[in-house]
Formats: sequence, C-alpha cells, structure tokens
Amino acid sequence: MRTTPELLAAVAAAAVPGVAPVATGPSPDDAADFRSCVVQDSEGRRWRVRSPLNTEASMRLETEHLVLQAFTPSVRSRLPFHLPTVAGSVAQDGLRTFVYSHQPGHTLSLREFQRQNEHPEPPVHTPSPSATPRAPLAVQLGRSLGCLHSLPRALVMDADLPAYSAEQCRKRMLHDLDQAATTGLIPGDLLRRWEEALEDTTLWQFSTRVVHGDLHEDNITVDHGSLASFTGWSDLHVGDPAVDFSWLVGMSDPAFADTVLEAYSVAAVQPPDRHLLRRAHLKAEFALAEWLVRGVDRGITSMVDNAQRMLTTLAADVRASASPSPGVAGPPPASAAASDADRAGDSDVDSVDRTDSDGRALDGDSAPDGHPSDDGLSPDHHSGEGGSSTGGSSTGGSSAASGSVTPTS
Repeated sequence: MRTTPELLAAVAAAAVPGVAPVATGPSPDDAADFRSCVVQDSEGRRWRVRSPLNTEASMRLETEHLVLQAFTPSVRSRLPFHLPTVAGSVAQDGLRTFVYSHQPGHTLSLREFQRQNEHPEPPVHTPSPSATPRAPLAVQLGRSLGCLHSLPRALVMDADLPAYSAEQCRKRMLHDLDQAATTGLIPGDLLRRWEEALEDTTLWQFSTRVVHGDLHEDNITVDHGSLASFTGWSDLHVGDPAVDFSWLVGMSDPAFADTVLEAYSVAAVQPPDRHLLRRAHLKAEFALAEWLVRGVDRGITSMVDNAQRMLTTLAADVRASASPSPGVAGPPPASAAASDADRAGDSDVDSVDRTDSDGRALDGDSAPDGHPSDDGLSPDHHSGEGGSSTGGSSTGGSSAASGSVTPTS
C-alpha cells in the first residue's frame, strides 16, 4: 500500500480532480494502522491523506466516511468546531485511502494545550473593541464537548452505528478486562483495582451521550488560540461521555480538566454525572491494558514491551500514592501531614501548651484533611508528553504542525 509522502501525494492527485501536489507535510496519526500526510497543491489548498496499513484500519476509515456523511450541514452548523469532509478516495489491494479537505490549525501536545490555555496565541485579525473576549482553550473545549454530547442519539442510530446503555458500557469493559487478564502480563494489583471500580455500580449510573469515542490531542486542531476542529471520527457511538474526557488525565495540571468539565456543565443539555471524571481516570489507566492486548493480538513485541513498561510505572505510582481507586486521591504523605500540623500549631499564638491537665490533646491538634483534587497517577501514557501511545492514540504527533510542508520530488 502507498505509504511514503510522495506516493500519498500521488493518491491525492488521483482521488481529487484538479489537485496538483507541490509539497507534503507531516500529519499526526496512529502509526500502527495508518500512514498520513498533508498535501499542498499548486493553488495553495491543503489536503489530508490517510492510508490504512491493514484491513481493520481500512474498515475504520470506511466507518469514518459513513459517520461524516451523517453530519449533515444542519447538524454541522450546531457544532462550534469544524469537521473533515471526504474529498475523494482510491482503492488499492483491497484497502482504501481517503483524502480529506484539510482543517485549519495544527495539533498541540498536552503541555502546549496547557500553555496556550494560559497564554493563547493572538488571533490573526485584531478583534474589535466591542467583541466578546475569546474564552480560554479549556473553556472552548468544554463547550465543544457539551455541544457534541447534546446531539440527538438518532444521529448515531439512524447511521446504524453502535449505541450502548450505561450497563452495557460497564459489561463491555469487564469483558475487555477479562481478555487483558488472560495475557498474564498485567500486574495483579492493577487488575484488582480496575475490577473493583467496575463492580462499584454507583460509578455506572449515568445517561449515555453521543460521543466521539477516540478523542485525544492528535484529533484536535487549534488555530491561533481557537479550537478549530475535531478529527478521527471512526469511533462515534452512543455511550459513556467519560470516554471523551480520559485523555485529559494526562494533563500535569488537574485544574485544566476541572475547567473543561465546568464549561461542559454549562453547555451540555444535561449536566454531567458526579462520577464522570472518576470513570475518565479508569479509562485512561485501562487504555494501557488495551494497548498491551492490541500488541499481543498483533504479535508486535515492541508494542507489548512498551505497554508493560508503562503498566509497571502505573502500578508503582498507584502504590506510592496509596490511591484506593482511579480518580480518588490517596492520603497525604506523613511528612506533609506533620508539616501541616506544625504550621497549624505555630499559627495558634494564644496556645503554648496543646494538652489539658491529664495530658490529652486538645481540639485542632490533628492534621487537616487536605486531599488533593487529583490523584497524580498519570504516567504520561496518553500520547504527547510521555512518548508512548495508548488506545489508538499516536505518540508525539503534536510536534508535527500541519503548516510545515516540504516540496515533493
């Protein structure tokens, strides 16, 4: 199958009449399944070319084509972001390569998402003084997810795409956990941790939504500080909205995810359930097991070894933090608790002796209950920061901005 940028440019010329390629550039994608690039033609237009490497990947592209057709102009007009449009395709050796109209902007790493959220790039055109100030990226992202998750379920069901109840979501994940356990390569304490979360039925009482299903930083483009588009639509379904939040667990600052959820709560037709971020943490952790199973099924030793290393790191982080469950912080370290107690004692200038006549401690002598808002268990396993890939997310792809092109030979 065509894989080099030059050959993908030739595919674009064959698939879309009038395209005369003059340059190619990188396009982040799942390297295990696709070869992709951005093609610039003689008129300055840009096109994204995605070529599958196997039958499963080809079927995913066919599904994405079906999904994008379901997004009619009226539906697209309800979303605050762009969606790709299939401009043409070419079949070769039973696999079909697709050419898409290129979306504005470029992808960002998790670190860049956080940086631009605090210090956004200026817009191309200076807004008028009366214009509403542009919202931070985290707010834009929350609003976009709220609008997406508020789409009618009929959009998915009429396209004959999957629709699951909350209980079906739980049982499907239990099935995947059983499959992962059969590899014998996953630390037992992680298996127990995930099983307990899946057996805790209080976490799984939620209303299902229309969800993207494969959202991560390589499927989001940002254009001068504004969220431009969502791409990678092969997993659209009705299911757990937490699946579209799991990639946020990789952020080093948990306040980013909190801001996204707050904006989401305002934009969505129905408010999120209170356990959404806990399930997002579970899905982010479990993505490592899914990555390992994927490597085992395909017989790719490097993928299996990579997943095992990340699982070992995650298990060590869980033990160090004493987190009882995904998304739940462990108790503060003893040293931190002692320091807090010392500071509390120092601040009470009116009390020199903290005991009564019988030697019993008086009120206020215990350490404060200062649980952090995030469990800090993200071992950089969701592409971008850690150089590893999970759940179909490609790694380090955000460094390849779509605006960078090189002449074709």
